[in-house]
Amino acid sequence: MGISADSTVGGTIVTAAKRRRRLPATLTWLAVTPFAAWAVTRVAGLERGSLPTQLMTATPYVAAGSLIPLLLAALGRRRAATAVALVATAALGASVLPRALGTADATPGRPLRVLTLNMLFGRADPYAVMDLVHRLDPDVLSTQELTPGAVEELDALGLKSLMPHRVLQAEWSATGSGLFCKHPLVAMPELAPTVGHHMPAARIALPGGTAIEFVDVHPYPPLGPQAVEWSEALGRLPSASKDVVRVLAGDFNASLDHAPMRGVLSRGYKDAADQVGAGLVPTWPANKKVPPIITIDHVLVDHRVGVREVSVHTVPGTDHRAVFAELAVP
Repeated sequence: MGISADSTVGGTIVTAAKRRRRLPATLTWLAVTPFAAWAVTRVAGLERGSLPTQLMTATPYVAAGSLIPLLLAALGRRRAATAVALVATAALGASVLPRALGTADATPGRPLRVLTLNMLFGRADPYAVMDLVHRLDPDVLSTQELTPGAVEELDALGLKSLMPHRVLQAEWSATGSGLFCKHPLVAMPELAPTVGHHMPAARIALPGGTAIEFVDVHPYPPLGPQAVEWSEALGRLPSASKDVVRVLAGDFNASLDHAPMRGVLSRGYKDAADQVGAGLVPTWPANKKVPPIITIDHVLVDHRVGVREVSVHTVPGTDHRAVFAELAVP
């Protein structure tokens, strides 16, 4: 049968739907797994040995980076990988974000102003240190890597008259440390760990009430076999006491992502910077070609102590930034 000229031939043209390209499952899991493993290690405190311990200070950056595999898994519609990535991101975020969300504490009490600084073998600029002392007016200056020469330089610039009370263990090495104070103090060597650098401790006659106890903290860094001594020193720091207020301040060579550091906090302390939303402000390395990237200098206080303010200050000549905390002691 023929088809007339005015006949219409109709129909629907069907084309194959283009399939959206997805990241292969293997590559998706390769992206997700390292972050999931990091989250498990951080939450469970499983880091062991020198290298894993040092790497753990990068947790804030890993927490931010964990969003990338989560996005890749979600866009690739890999349900299992997405679920794992989501849990990892949530766990890392819960570990890190609270440090940036604190608020000033209105707890009433006697004022106590603390300044702590690692002076890098005594090389910190004494004029800059004294400028901080004049501007911030600390009651206690806690120093690490304090040398006899640095003591002489600071005293020549007026520290002797401003903070005449002190417990010093200055050395011509990283081992030296020292407490300078406005108020009378008595050395308490029994309070300090015997592992690590010198960590002078003292009972300070804070005006307006009972005395407080203070430890200048400086364990060895967790490098090579020293990682064992680092962990041991943190474990030997005194616990908080219901009978006396204690403050621990210095270069802990540890961040809040280290299990031994969290162990110290679990014994009755809180990190002052964490309390006021400054817990992610890095303190090391300072005055280098790269900016400071990790937070290892801290002021830890008894849970009864209020935290009004925390600030971090760069001091020429040293690779650590100074940490200042304004506290309220009950």
